[in-house]
Amino acid sequence: MSNTAPKTASGGNSALPAIAVTSGEPAGIGPDICLRLAERSWPVRLVVLGDRELFAERAQQLGLDAKAIEIRHVPLQNSARAGRLDAANAPYVLDMLDVALDGCVHGDYAAMVTAPVQKSVINDAGIAFTGHTEYLAERTGTARVVMMLAGAGLRVALATTHLALKDVPAAITCSDLETTIRILHADLRNKFGIARPRILVAGLNPHAGEGGHMGREEIEVIGPVLDKLRTEGMDLIGPLPADTLFTKNVLAGSDAQLAMYHDQGLAVLKYAAFDEGINVTLGLPIIRTSVDHGTALDLAGTGRASPTSLFAAIDAAIDMSSRRRAPPAGPPQGRRSLDPEPAQPANHSHPLPRGEGRGEG
Repeated sequence: MSNTAPKTASGGNSALPAIAVTSGEPAGIGPDICLRLAERSWPVRLVVLGDRELFAERAQQLGLDAKAIEIRHVPLQNSARAGRLDAANAPYVLDMLDVALDGCVHGDYAAMVTAPVQKSVINDAGIAFTGHTEYLAERTGTARVVMMLAGAGLRVALATTHLALKDVPAAITCSDLETTIRILHADLRNKFGIARPRILVAGLNPHAGEGGHMGREEIEVIGPVLDKLRTEGMDLIGPLPADTLFTKNVLAGSDAQLAMYHDQGLAVLKYAAFDEGINVTLGLPIIRTSVDHGTALDLAGTGRASPTSLFAAIDAAIDMSSRRRAPPAGPPQGRRSLDPEPAQPANHSHPLPRGEGRGEG
């Protein structure tokens, strides 16, 4: 199967900016939702990374046309069947990430969008893998990144991510929290075009510590960091009790919300925007967005998987790449990419809709 062009604003014009879309776990719904990219016209060139034969087989299974999307071939190690994990294909999943990442760093792609991966099967293959966020940070040599999920009018960033709850308090240090807020503030300005972001910051403890009676992290860590950054002109509100931070009146006028740990913020986000939200990795030298859901092995190959979150993630990547103020800084490190493609110019005209949804990595 040869590469073919998907629908674009100008009928498949290769001069359009290119965005890489990694198709994720081959046994999951990633290939299914990538095939459905042909349902919309896009103002960019979408390049789907994955195995051509896998896409041909899945398209036949779903009654779709694999030739309607542009596929950049990355070969599977073993043939893949919908719903059946195979640890032998774990390197294939990482190969796709490497191709997309190297293309972004070298200017071939304006951004990368990732379909869901199955973390457990990658670890079963003997490869230490916590998630997309941590992997891309390590590959780019980025000391600190911030996970942010967006949907239903919310932009929820996390001070800590995939940690056991018992480990969270020790992980919230003055230095780390300050860095997280600086990254969030900078990317809200540079990638989202918000001139003076207003950020709501949650406390760690119930009632934001109740004046020290239910914990002192608000007094000894969170409050002092916010005070310091306010002297630099940042508009930071908090520390606020998490149970009231996400109420309508408190949220009004805010541009982002910072939660101290995973479920504190994401339970709210996923309730408000299940299946339609997006994940954005802040702090990277490239633009990366993702679906906010998992691999849904039980839906793979059935035709029942929704592409809504993928579409929203691509819309966000298009918008952020059009706002980009500075080029990527420095080459990636570690794993090597496959055959690079020609560089593409940046896009400058696509609005960012309000997204919603679930999942992260």
